[in-house]
Amino acid sequence: MRLPTLVSLLLAGAVAGLAVPVPAPQAAKPAAPKAAAPSSPSEVTGTVVETMESGGYTYMKLKTSSGEVWAAVNKTAIKKGDTATLAEPMLMENFESKTLNRKFDRIYFGSLAGKGSASAAGSAAMPPGHPAVGGPASGNIAAQHAAAAAGPSDVGPIKVSKATGPDGRTVAEIYAQKATLKDKPVVLHGKVVKFLPQIMGKNWLHVRDGSGSADKKNDDMTVTTADTASVGDVVTVTGTVKIDKDFGAGYAYPVMIEDAKISK
Repeated sequence: MRLPTLVSLLLAGAVAGLAVPVPAPQAAKPAAPKAAAPSSPSEVTGTVVETMESGGYTYMKLKTSSGEVWAAVNKTAIKKGDTATLAEPMLMENFESKTLNRKFDRIYFGSLAGKGSASAAGSAAMPPGHPAVGGPASGNIAAQHAAAAAGPSDVGPIKVSKATGPDGRTVAEIYAQKATLKDKPVVLHGKVVKFLPQIMGKNWLHVRDGSGSADKKNDDMTVTTADTASVGDVVTVTGTVKIDKDFGAGYAYPVMIEDAKISK
């Protein structure tokens, strides 16, 4: 004999005036809590077991108490066996370095303790793809321009010969002739004293040739380019002079060279 269906039982119960128990619906299982995003520690300390340099930056593998980790800072003199402490580190996962052609599963960005904090150095000094330290992932433009505008603290004596040709100028000459050079091409021969990649989609260089003076603020030329260079390179810059460039947040440049080509 076939067992009566639930429908037939309900009908039969209704006719007989009997209450037919109906199984109560099972309560939904609570959703599993989501894993919290990894947070960055206040500092990372370890022994340097491997280093590499690219594009003006130093990458270090550190042996810490919790295992080996990668870290990246502005180019610095450090060697295997040294103890390094990374201040204000920010963790990034699946970071790809274009200049190294390498992908890091996990890497910390910051600055070496005792050599200026990451916020003071400006997060724009980090490799392309790295979010601004102390700012939103989209980038803190004010901090980026603060980093671009600030010259290096010590570059030593510089004496580079003037570029040849009708467009050849020294740094001091570009400042002195900026009104007549506006929107015109120039060629500058100088030494790279600072390199900052990917600020507002461009690489930014500071170039000096020994002309001008810090007192007159005409010894350092800001250059934007799609090309790359390393601090210490002597390069030829070919680009267009722009004057009175104002990028907001209080950062303006009386003269600079934009969209330059860089050759060594």
